[in-house]
Amino acid sequence: MKKKIIRSGAYVLDTFIDAASWDEAVNRIADWGAEHQSRYVTLCNVHSVVTGSQSAKFAAVINGADMALPDGAPVAWSLRKEGFAQQERISGPDLMLRVLAEAERRGQSVFFYGSVDDTLAKLRGRMMAKFPKLKIAGMASPPFRKLTDQENADYAAKINQSGAQVVFVGLGCPKQEVWMAEHRGTIKAVMVGVGAAFDYHAGTLRRAPLWMQQRGLEWLYRFVCEPRRLARRYLETNSIFVAKLAVRSVFGKEPRQQKG
Repeated sequence: MKKKIIRSGAYVLDTFIDAASWDEAVNRIADWGAEHQSRYVTLCNVHSVVTGSQSAKFAAVINGADMALPDGAPVAWSLRKEGFAQQERISGPDLMLRVLAEAERRGQSVFFYGSVDDTLAKLRGRMMAKFPKLKIAGMASPPFRKLTDQENADYAAKINQSGAQVVFVGLGCPKQEVWMAEHRGTIKAVMVGVGAAFDYHAGTLRRAPLWMQQRGLEWLYRFVCEPRRLARRYLETNSIFVAKLAVRSVFGKEPRQQKG
């Protein structure tokens, strides 16, 4: 039986974000995995919360998550302003490594869903080198199109038959969040949407230097590396985020919240 958890956090725009430490996030995921609970965890950056403020359907997906963590310095900063002074940014790639370390320690098995076969092969090699006792139950690279009902059922069956307790989902936002929401109750494991983490840890995509990550500038590094793909996204979403926060600071901000 699922234990009811009172979630502490606040709304950032229209999205509820959990205030949690690294240890709390990792242990909660591992505890759910130990019981094969069907849950999902989202990592929310500026793009996520702005999309949620523009789409009621996507807001419902994020707000329906069992845990929504602040992946993105501005989101973490927003939680600090709401009274959670110690809140750190919890990034997808870093969370993935910490959960893998805990899974290895507990003897839990994991599954990787997303990306392409070549990246998954490289990821397997690197993760086994880093975590030699880690149990990788399986990997799957679904096609880059809408899956049929039968394909969805087949992938879900493959994941469940593997015995995985934690499923890392690397489909990109918002696809991975929607996929996890649709499969809660079907996948007998906790699902964690980690975005580009597969590529970072496989070595197919370079991550920003640590000093940029620590100063909330990872988005700038990605923008410089992929200006054509990311220019519109960053310019639009960052501007909308700042503007909406400014409006709410004038006309009333969301109160500190608890969520059952």
